[in-house]
Amino acid sequence: NMTASWCITCLVNERVALSSDEVIQSMADNNVTYLKGDWTNNDPVITEVLKRFQTSGVPLYLMYPSDPDSPAEVLPQLLTEGIILDAIERI
Repeated sequence: NMTASWCITCLVNERVALSSDEVIQSMADNNVTYLKGDWTNNDPVITEVLKRFQTSGVPLYLMYPSDPDSPAEVLPQLLTEGIILDAIERI
């Protein structure tokens, strides 16, 4: 989750989808580690991740499979609980 405190879309996604009880439980049940990168102050490491995935800003949601040789899946900028749960099932 690449986000920033000034990003309205990020804040809505966190409230509506990322913090739902079902998503949190599914992450726990499937050993998903949730990571959050805060780009509020234009961190250069996060800027590099954004460039690598050919986007100029946040939000950027990446789902990494357990196989380190497999690429990350880029999730849509507008999230729903269902989108996240489906992505967890795919990994």
